[in-house]
Amino acid sequence: MGMATTPAEVAGAGTDRWRGPRPACGCGVDVHAHAVPASFPASLRGRVPAGWPSMAPAGTACHAHVLIEGKVYRTVSDRCWDVPKRLADLEETGLSLQAVSPMPELLSTWMEPADAAELLAYVNDTIAEMVAASGGRLAGLGAVPLQDLDRAVAELQRLKGIGFAGVEIGSNVNGVPVGHPSLEPFLAAAAALDMAVFVHALRPAGMERLVGPKNLQQVLGYPTDVGLAAASVLTTGLMLRHPRLRIAFSHGGGTLAALLPRLERGWHTFPALREAMPEPPSAGARRLYCDALVFDAPMLRGVIAAFGEDRVMIGTDYPFNFRDEAPLRRICEAVEDEATRARLLRDNARAFLGLD
Repeated sequence: MGMATTPAEVAGAGTDRWRGPRPACGCGVDVHAHAVPASFPASLRGRVPAGWPSMAPAGTACHAHVLIEGKVYRTVSDRCWDVPKRLADLEETGLSLQAVSPMPELLSTWMEPADAAELLAYVNDTIAEMVAASGGRLAGLGAVPLQDLDRAVAELQRLKGIGFAGVEIGSNVNGVPVGHPSLEPFLAAAAALDMAVFVHALRPAGMERLVGPKNLQQVLGYPTDVGLAAASVLTTGLMLRHPRLRIAFSHGGGTLAALLPRLERGWHTFPALREAMPEPPSAGARRLYCDALVFDAPMLRGVIAAFGEDRVMIGTDYPFNFRDEAPLRRICEAVEDEATRARLLRDNARAFLGLD
């Protein structure tokens, strides 16, 4: 489902402001922010593959339409590619570093593998240019064609070689959740290469159950799919086989924090669950990372309780309109202890990104 928006809906991009005193523990590190190239190649060796994106003017100098199959998928601001504007916004929001990943719809796991590989290499090179121009304020999370594991691992290795911190992948690959055994070879490669994996909601299941505007995909569908993706990692025991894997889930880990007590009770009740899961779900959840993008201090405290105070990180969804405009304040409202604040604002993200 396309998520087309108007320039008016994204006009707030870049208006982030810190409201109230800054925390004493320093500036924040954002692991959830996106980029879109200012343009795409018009064709691939003289042809336009199915699903190939393009850009079109949106009626204002600082906005553009992302077109997919000739239809407006989303209207974005130039902060998706303009590094100086992005850096100015980081300064005003109180962020010292931001990890930049592609707009999720660009992950393109539904395209022909060879076409997706070329598109994603182009997107990754664009992010690399942004990182190089940032003076150390941006880090790269690239994309790989997960519909072809050999190509995905090859691009992962290339990204490692050009200094990326890790990759962004979807919560499912054409309906297959992250924890499915078919995707384990890629995650094993990420662990071996010491590359972080950021799992973002993508084309969520259950859209036919949502009644209302298409924006409910982002509002309700995204956290649901992320929660099921995180649960699939727990129910397959993935982290016990790959303890070095650093994997994070967007949108506060989705619904996992709410599902975890039920999953824990089920683990104690059903022998089949104990056989499938070598450790209690409550312990497995603390092997995962997640961002703090839940828009609510009490909810954030619940996420911290589920994942652990050393596993939750700032996530803003910058520069899109549905984002956290005051991420530092949100964490400081939820957490009083200065040492814990420092972990959530900065230290956990640096560990996840492999910067320490």
